[in-house]
Amino acid sequence: MSESADLTELYSIIEKTAQVVDVTASHEKVWPILNAFQDVIADSVISFRASTGSSADDLDCRFTMLPKDLDPYARALEHGLTPKTDHPVGSLLKEVHQNLPITSCGVDFGVAGGFTKTWSFPSAENLGKVSELIKLPSIPDAVAANLDFFEKWGIADMVSTVGIDYSKRTMNLYFGGGVGDRVPAGVFEEKGVRAILGELGLAAPSEELLKFCERSFVIYVTLNWDSPKINRFTYSVMTPEPLGLPVDLAPTFERLIKGAPYDTEGRNYVYGIASTPKGEYHKIASYYQWQKRVEKLLRADG
Repeated sequence: MSESADLTELYSIIEKTAQVVDVTASHEKVWPILNAFQDVIADSVISFRASTGSSADDLDCRFTMLPKDLDPYARALEHGLTPKTDHPVGSLLKEVHQNLPITSCGVDFGVAGGFTKTWSFPSAENLGKVSELIKLPSIPDAVAANLDFFEKWGIADMVSTVGIDYSKRTMNLYFGGGVGDRVPAGVFEEKGVRAILGELGLAAPSEELLKFCERSFVIYVTLNWDSPKINRFTYSVMTPEPLGLPVDLAPTFERLIKGAPYDTEGRNYVYGIASTPKGEYHKIASYYQWQKRVEKLLRADG
């Protein structure tokens, strides 16, 4: 295959960004992905996400705001980026796109590990509903098992993103970020945070998380096909000044903010704190290729 100038430049940025956070990018893993999606990369939003969690040894690269008629999972299968599976994780994306008001999509890969996830984004004016999602044959039973929870906290009708992780066989549901659809304030207040995490059997919130939640406005949950429980509950903040957040920044995060090999002037970052049964971990997304409209559509970067 011929390495076009644009893809070669992007790969160089990926490689240099990975070095900033002490990750070695794999040309063998990354180049086939760039080749597979080369027709849609130029018009996409491109971000890099670092984490202190289980994926701390990799750097995620994300192409979002891709055309709604693209099936990123089918494209990944076609190019051999991920193995075909009979597990419901392999059929969920098609069902989501056929039954929800999807307006764009995305793809996620580790620069060391390769293809991992897809993202599906309903219209900001017409967010998805959990009551519709639970009708999908391939959806985890955990979504229906937590319907009462979503309704109790006033978020059941504001699904702004569906994420599917093929490597871990999990899925994410993001809530909020639509036009006029704001997550109820109680979800972010100390009493609500403590109640939610306690109800879900997750770790009690740190003071850092409670302070962070005062600025948060989007949340997401992680579920799988093997348990009715919500495995992870994440709060996200979008900000142009991540150094000003009330958090103890990991050294790799600080280097990504200060030393990214691309211009971040005028671009927001997305910072997230995830609560798990064992504790909390942090993640940050920095945008390389930006579109102003993404500010109204906080999606799969938290």
